[in-house]
Amino acid sequence: YIMLNPDVLKKLKLVVFDLDGTLLNNDGDIPELTKNFIKELKKKDVHFTFASGRLHSALTKYAEELNLETPLISLDGSLIKSHSTNEIIFESYIPVRYVKKGIRLANGTLTKFALCHADAIYYTEENSIIPEMLEKYGAVYHEVDSLDNYLDETLELVFVGDARDNIKLIQRRLTFPHSFGLRHSYYKSHLFGGIYYLEIRKHGASKGDAVKKLAKRMKLKLDEVAVMGDWYNDRSLFETDALKIAMANAVPEIMRLADYVTKKDNHDGGVSEFLEMVLEAKNK
Repeated sequence: YIMLNPDVLKKLKLVVFDLDGTLLNNDGDIPELTKNFIKELKKKDVHFTFASGRLHSALTKYAEELNLETPLISLDGSLIKSHSTNEIIFESYIPVRYVKKGIRLANGTLTKFALCHADAIYYTEENSIIPEMLEKYGAVYHEVDSLDNYLDETLELVFVGDARDNIKLIQRRLTFPHSFGLRHSYYKSHLFGGIYYLEIRKHGASKGDAVKKLAKRMKLKLDEVAVMGDWYNDRSLFETDALKIAMANAVPEIMRLADYVTKKDNHDGGVSEFLEMVLEAKNK
């Protein structure tokens, strides 16, 4: 990888971080050095935000820690929301008829499920195992008597179970030609043997699309934006015209799409390594 051209770095006005495996170290903290660089770069009119697979409410404490004003991208691009004013810039709610259909399918196959909103993950008593089973960092969980009041504003339907055939059946029924405009990811658990997950979202939301929407809103060109990531769900970020920075710990697919790969990983200050180069370019 070539050294980054200082002229390219000089015109950056927005840096978008993935959180887990990128901005956060392995203890789940933002390194002090990174915080210092962010503070210095803000004085140079550089803005910062996150594009994460986490829920909005699982991002806000980090936004507060860094005093960020820029709207945050959560649930892999399903929501763009300001944490300081609560203004929603973009949302991608699942149509209520499909939320109801998902609930019917889950109940019919005895599959555990929950509804993910911006602020929390909602589930009923029959699904009380959900908080233990879901691998959602920093999420708030609420047990409710009935989901009837939570059908609106659902950003993601999540199903979990050990009966792979039932999960696959739900996936088929929530796919064309039975359902329109939904996108799904089906995967096996990292933590629990023999457990399968299915996540359903509305089609057309991705981290990459969200960055384009946010840049447009901020009246920025994409060559004034840098994105940083490490994982498969960052792929859409790395398919935009922004400056693409992969972490040393990134998966090969992300490294391949990157303009630059940091020498250090997320735990040893990969983000600081890049921000230092930006600051040097801005100071020239």
